[in-house]
Parts: sequence; structure tokens; C-alpha cells
Amino acid sequence: MTHDDSVQATARMLGDLEELVLCESFSSDLEAVARSAKVVAAVGARHLGTGPEFLVIDGVTHLRWSFGAPRVLLLGHHDTVWPIGTLATHPWSVVDGVARGPGVFDMKAGLVQTFHALAGLDSLDGVTLLVTGDEEVGSITSARLIQETARGPAAAFVMEASADGGALKTGRKGTSLYTVNVHGKAAHAGLEPEKGANAGIELAHQILAVAAIGAGATTVTPTVLSGGSTLNTVPAMASVGVDVRVAELAEQERVDAAMHALRPVVPGTRLEILGGPNRPPLETSMSARLFELAQELAAGLGLGPLTSASVGGASDGNFTAGVGCPTLDGLGAVGGGAHADHEHVIVSELPGRTALLRALIEAVR
Repeated sequence: MTHDDSVQATARMLGDLEELVLCESFSSDLEAVARSAKVVAAVGARHLGTGPEFLVIDGVTHLRWSFGAPRVLLLGHHDTVWPIGTLATHPWSVVDGVARGPGVFDMKAGLVQTFHALAGLDSLDGVTLLVTGDEEVGSITSARLIQETARGPAAAFVMEASADGGALKTGRKGTSLYTVNVHGKAAHAGLEPEKGANAGIELAHQILAVAAIGAGATTVTPTVLSGGSTLNTVPAMASVGVDVRVAELAEQERVDAAMHALRPVVPGTRLEILGGPNRPPLETSMSARLFELAQELAAGLGLGPLTSASVGGASDGNFTAGVGCPTLDGLGAVGGGAHADHEHVIVSELPGRTALLRALIEAVR
């Protein structure tokens, strides 16, 4: 590709990226997600020559393009963490080679790279592209869809943004989410506190017990707390949310058993444990072969050495790896600031990462 061709390709990518970013797609606003799906479908249709299936599950709009028997799965999402109206404070801009705007890094640039990579192929045969609409809130409606789509392809390439310095993500921790509810008994805190069963005190015991379950790379973190009704009443109810991150499936199973083995300490209280595993871990063994391939292809393209990272955050790539599909993640934008005010994309990296994805697809098909 000549310099002029590269400049023109980058300009076209930025035009598509602007179109996607200007259509805000806050995960919790299902109407906004539906509008975004239409825009993503239109951009994709321009490059792929055909529109996607619209898959609406419990009100959430997902998109899927399928071209023949699946050999390669490309996976992304079009929802973002940014509430509607964020464009007013975080407007789309491209200044000094840096693109900014809500969702630009996580992960609308990855979608643009995907469409442009596919447009450059001689044939789309063997490719499936799935773009979900609820990744940022745990993929509650799309998890089964992802798992079903991932059974069969030889590889899944996840177009989430890269790690620091453009590193590909070869490992992701699995996640589990729990709520520990404590049921006690109310009583007047001044007149007869001894007749109550203090859910707050019991919750304190449980928070310490929960935190002690974590070990090594496994984190078990009490998060959102609530309890009590009035200042002068022994609390009859208290609860804590628990965030779990694990690097191995065996650890996820151990933590789940330990959570359900919790027992009350304060007489008269009762525990209710809700939740469980949300995403299995993406273990590095599921990415090793594909990362080696990516390194070889990057060298041939003159992109320089690739680096890799294992990260604590989960993605839909956890689901593909969980059903046995070799998975390489973090192939999307190079930049930083996911979920933060300084979210940005390095524009000059867009063509190279697009070329790498195209080469990976061709190699695996």
C-alpha cells in the first residue's frame, strides 16, 4: 500500500468511526442500542455487500453476518458504558493524530477495523461476524448466542481494544458475581436490642469471610453494601455484592463452592447466596498458538514485534474460549482510557491492525 493509499484508507476508517461514535449506545438504554445496531448494520453492509441478521433477545439488539460454513468467528460489541448525552462533554474529535469520543476505544474502532479488514478479502466464505449489544453489562442476553456461534469455528478473533502499548490480550480472568443477603430480626435499638438478630453485625462477619476466600491471583472483593432501615432499629436485612476474578476454571469452581458454604455466625440470622460464575477464564493456553501466528504475520507485514498481556477484565472472548474455541483477544484499537474521560485511539495504528486481522483471517481459513 502506498502512502497515499494509506492516507485515504485511514480517512475512510475515520469517517466510519465518526458515524459510529456519533450514535450513542449506552448499554442500559435499549432504544439507543437498537438505534446503534441500525447504524452498525448500515456501515457493515457498505463494506460487506449485505446486511446482518438482527437478533433481538429480551429487548437487546445483536447483529450477525454469516458467510458459509464457519471457520473464523470475529467478535465485538456496539454498546458502551457512556450514558446518552456524553457527546456534549466528550465530543468526537481528531486532533494531532488522536481520535476521541464516547466508545471510540472500547470498542467502536475495533468494529471499523473489522469491516475494513473483511472488505479487503477476496472472499468472505467461512467468516462469521457477531456484534453484541450488552457486553458492557455482562452479556446477559448474548452469552448463549456467543457460545452457540463459537462451537465450530477454528478460531475466534475478539476485536476488543488492545492492552497497554498495543499488546494483544492472551489471557483474561473469569468473573463471578454474587450477592450475599443477610436476613435478621428487627427490634428497637434502645428499648430491647437483645430481642433482635442484627443483620448488620452478621454482614460484617460475612464480609471478612468472603474476603478471605481470595488467594494468589484470585480476587474476591466485597463491593456494594446496604442494610438497615432507621437509626434506632436493629437491622433486619443487610447485603453485600461480591466481585470475583479468577485465572483458572478450577479456581472459579473452588470459589463458588466456598461462597455457597458460608454459614451465619450471629444467632437468629439466615444467609441467602445469589449469583455465580458469569464468564469462564480465557486461559493463555487457548491463545498461545494464535498469538504465535499473529507474531509471524505481523513481522511479515512490517508491523514490528507484538506483545501480549493477561488482564483482569473479562470480555466475550471468555465465552468463546470457554466452549473450546481457540481465542485471541485485544486485536482492536491501540490507544487507552477505556471507560475513562481520556478514552482515545491512536489513528496511525488503525491501518496496521486492520492488515493484521485480515492476514489472520486468511491464515486460519
